Amino acid sequence: MKKLDLKSIIQTRLDDTQYYLEKSEKKQIVLHHTVSGPIAENVMQYWNKNKERVGTAFIIDGSGKIHQCFSSAHWAHHLGTHFANNTTLNKQSVAIEICNWGGLQRKGNRYYSTFNKEVPTEEVIDYGINYRGSRYYHRYKKEQLDSLELLLGYLCERYQIPKTYNSDMWDISPRAIIGAPGIYSHVSYRKDKSDCHPQLELIKILKTLYQKE
Repeated sequence: MKKLDLKSIIQTRLDDTQYYLEKSEKKQIVLHHTVSGPIAENVMQYWNKNKERVGTAFIIDGSGKIHQCFSSAHWAHHLGTHFANNTTLNKQSVAIEICNWGGLQRKGNRYYSTFNKEVPTEEVIDYGINYRGSRYYHRYKKEQLDSLELLLGYLCERYQIPKTYNSDMWDISPRAIIGAPGIYSHVSYRKDKSDCHPQLELIKILKTLYQKE
């Protein structure tokens, strides 16, 4: 498997007050999308304006470039569950954001994000049925998924996180909630979230990750 070139990661750091400079054992990787445009720096600026220490270690921007917000050994809040073990889940997971508009609304033959940003038709997925409140979603780009695959390979190796595909990750996953090691997404923990959506190309990467050593 092709290895991630660590020198290619852009250091776009959060303020030190916006995450916890505390190393913790990592057991899980959690995938998110931003519900925003392609610029990682805009996401960072938003996080830096909040009092809560909310953020992710990595952001993959619209061109597929990986931005590192803080060391993956440290942590910030990113799950926001109401479970008693919420803090533990945040501590023991490495979170990755993909810049993506998420669920879309169709108006005539056009598609719009939550913030009324028009998304080109060729970037839209129609799932045919509602998934977590939306039928239409912004497609994750090939460049983003290619970078995600490399990043997942690196993180799984570094923290000895299993690469086995968890087919239950697209809905509430009891294994994710109890902290079982593996790769999950935000929807695995919360019914009110839709990140990430089950794009076939993303599922293919997750299914074959363990085969590409």
